[in-house]
Amino acid sequence: MDATHDRPITLSSSTELADLVGSHDRVLVEFYTDGCGKCAAMEPVLSGVAKSSEAVVATVNPRDDPELIDEYDVRSVPKLLLFVDGDLVATREDGVLGVEAVQTFVTQEN
Repeated sequence: MDATHDRPITLSSSTELADLVGSHDRVLVEFYTDGCGKCAAMEPVLSGVAKSSEAVVATVNPRDDPELIDEYDVRSVPKLLLFVDGDLVATREDGVLGVEAVQTFVTQEN
């Protein structure tokens, strides 16, 4: 699970998520589901953010590890979570966002 800034990292479990969050200063995670049109529309946005920010960007389908649904109160997707220094500091469930809006979310001071 090497972190690159070229594209989002795909995670499949709460353990992988915890490892990623614990090993990077700033992590943006998108919870998505297969077949979600809004989630698919976020793919190029997340790639743009991965390339243009210092944050590590990852995606995870909470259905792959149902524990994530309760742990992060996933009620709709796409859901963005921002972790800074290992702590969850902000979430957004606004549907499809543009690169600029997501970059602003990622770079906010906490």
